[in-house]
Amino acid sequence: MAKLSIEDLELAGKRVFIRVDFNVPQDKVTGEITNTKRIEAALPTIQYALDKGASVVLASHLGRPNGQVTPKFSLAPVAKKLSQHLGKEVVFAADANVVGENAKAAVAAMNDGDVVEFLFNV
Repeated sequence: MAKLSIEDLELAGKRVFIRVDFNVPQDKVTGEITNTKRIEAALPTIQYALDKGASVVLASHLGRPNGQVTPKFSLAPVAKKLSQHLGKEVVFAADANVVGENAKAAVAAMNDGDVVEFLFNV
């Protein structure tokens, strides 16, 4: 059975869920991302989906020590950096649950070409 790639799919008007590895190193004091290689590695796939007219939902995680949401593990800095790379706003849907009300609302409000990123716990 042949495996499909993203290029084999009709994406126009579709919502595309992409699991990304944005577990990037951040400065312990400022929270600034110190290495963007993982973000840059995901850009071609994200941009391809956007160029084909899809709305893109990104999911990643940084961690939840002892099951607790900790601000220093927020993906908000990643969403900001990704916005800079894409040249468009990336909505960050912060939720304490994997798919909580913020994530649901952000996805429901999406238009073609929008990008939403949310945190989940593995």
